[in-house]
Amino acid sequence: MKNLVIVGFGGMGSYHVELVGAASGITVTGVYDIAPERIQAAKDKDLETYASFEDVLADEKIDAVLIATPNDSHRELAIQALEAGKNVVCEKPVTITSADLEAILTVAKKENRTFMVHQNRRWDSDFLIVRDMVQKEAQIGNVFHIESRVQGANGIPGDWRHLKAQGGGMVLDWGVHLLDQLLFMTDSKIKTVSANLSYILGDEVDDGFTSFITFENGVTALIEVGTTNYVKLPRWYVKGTDGTALIQDWDLSGEIIAPDRTVAKVEPTPIQAGQGLTKTMAPPSEESTTRSPITKVEADMPGFYDNFAAVLNGEAEPIVKNDEVHRVLRLIEAIFEAGEQNKVVYFKEL
Repeated sequence: MKNLVIVGFGGMGSYHVELVGAASGITVTGVYDIAPERIQAAKDKDLETYASFEDVLADEKIDAVLIATPNDSHRELAIQALEAGKNVVCEKPVTITSADLEAILTVAKKENRTFMVHQNRRWDSDFLIVRDMVQKEAQIGNVFHIESRVQGANGIPGDWRHLKAQGGGMVLDWGVHLLDQLLFMTDSKIKTVSANLSYILGDEVDDGFTSFITFENGVTALIEVGTTNYVKLPRWYVKGTDGTALIQDWDLSGEIIAPDRTVAKVEPTPIQAGQGLTKTMAPPSEESTTRSPITKVEADMPGFYDNFAAVLNGEAEPIVKNDEVHRVLRLIEAIFEAGEQNKVVYFKEL
C-alpha cells in the first residue's frame, strides 16, 4: 500500500480523499496546509497533519505527495518533493508555463521519481461519449468538427484565480481541461490556433475565451469557456459525415441525428425564412433521419489513482503522460499569443 500526503486541503485537495479512497493500492495518510481551519478539517477526517512541508518530506513512510495549491507554487513544491525522494501528483494546470514543467520533469528524471498531473476530466462521461464517436466512427461517421464549451454566470470564483501572478483566469482554470480532452481524442498534429480572450469583468486575467483550432487531418475545433453566460450553449456539438451529435450538459441530455440510409433521400420543402424562402436551411424531413438518445460509455482505462499506484509499482504506464501535458501547456501559450496579438498562430509541434 502506497501512502500519500495531500498538500493544500482546499476544495480540490479535500476531494482527493474521496478519489484516493475509491482506488486500490494507495491511501491518504496525512495533510499539510497553511490554514488552521483546513488542518482542523483534516483532523476531523482522522488524518495525520504536519506542521510544515519540510516535515512531510522528512517522513520516510510517505511515498507520494499531492500538490493542490495555487498554480504559481506548483513548480517549487514539486521540485522540493522530488528532490526529497517523493513521487508527485500535481493538480492542473501543472504550471503556468511550459518551461516550468520542463524544469520539474528534469528533476523527476534525475531523481528517478514518478510525476503525474491530475487531468481528471479524461474520465468524464460526456467526454468519453464524444471520444468514442471520434475514434470509432460508428455513430456519426468521420468526425470533422468538434465544439466543446463550459459556461456559467458566476464570474471568476475564489480569490487567487483573479490574479495573473498566481496563474488565474479561465484559460488556465477550465481551458486546460477542455484542451486536454481535445488533444487526447484527436490523432493529428495541430495546424493553427486563433483566439479571443474576454476581460468583460475587469479582472487582470481572462474571464473566458473562445479558441478555434485546426488540425492537419482537417478536423476543426471550437473551444469556449465563459463566466458571464446566463443562457448556456451545449456542452458538446459534434459534426460527422453521417450525422450530428448534441450533448447539452453533464447530465448527458441530448441526441444524435443521422440520415436514414434505408430510405430514399427526400427533397426538402421550402420554408418561410424571414422575408424569403429557403430549401438549403430547411430542416431534414422526419422520414429521412433517425434520432438516437445519448448513451453512456464506460471508461476503457483504470481510474487515475489506480493507474498511479500501478505506475509506482512498475506495473503500468501513466495514462496521463507528461509529454501530453506539456503539449497542452504549449497550446495554452499559443492561445494567449493569438488572443493578445490578434493573429493566427501556426503551431509548431515538438
